[in-house]
Amino acid sequence: MKKYLAILLAIVFIAGCSAKNKQKEILAKINDYEITAQEFEEAFKDSASFRQDNLESKKEFLDSLINQKLILQEAQKKGLDKEPGFLKAIERFWEQSLLKIALDAKTKEIANTLKTSDAEAKEAYDKLPDSEKSGKTYQELYNQLKWKLSKEKEAKAMENWLSGLHQKAKITVNYGLLKKEK
Repeated sequence: MKKYLAILLAIVFIAGCSAKNKQKEILAKINDYEITAQEFEEAFKDSASFRQDNLESKKEFLDSLINQKLILQEAQKKGLDKEPGFLKAIERFWEQSLLKIALDAKTKEIANTLKTSDAEAKEAYDKLPDSEKSGKTYQELYNQLKWKLSKEKEAKAMENWLSGLHQKAKITVNYGLLKKEK
């Protein structure tokens, strides 16, 4: 029994090691920077070059990636990555990216919780002036009405969420500085 257990453990260990080696296959090394085969494949699939998934496209993409890394390494040697303008640009990019992700997540969360009933759509149709109906029936405007009502609910829920954030936060503003010219 111990012998079988030892063999089983050896097989698991060898399989684990081969999986690690496969993940760490170095496709290219640019000075001290390594690009694994897996990282390359992911970057290639995310690129416009992926439309032509062949050896020539992959070689061109790899050459471009190597050139980018060389330029970035040179910029770092010159200290360009520590300049205030660069750091401010990174900060703005980070903030905008995080803001987009946060808003997308909250919008999705809200959209998944809000429902618009057929009764609400019918009520909205009945309230529409004839000029906005353009002679169309409730059934013809149904999808448009449901979409519009859903978007209105989402906007209201986002507004309420943001208002709640304001209420929980401690915010002080010196409006006098807005008028100050520099």
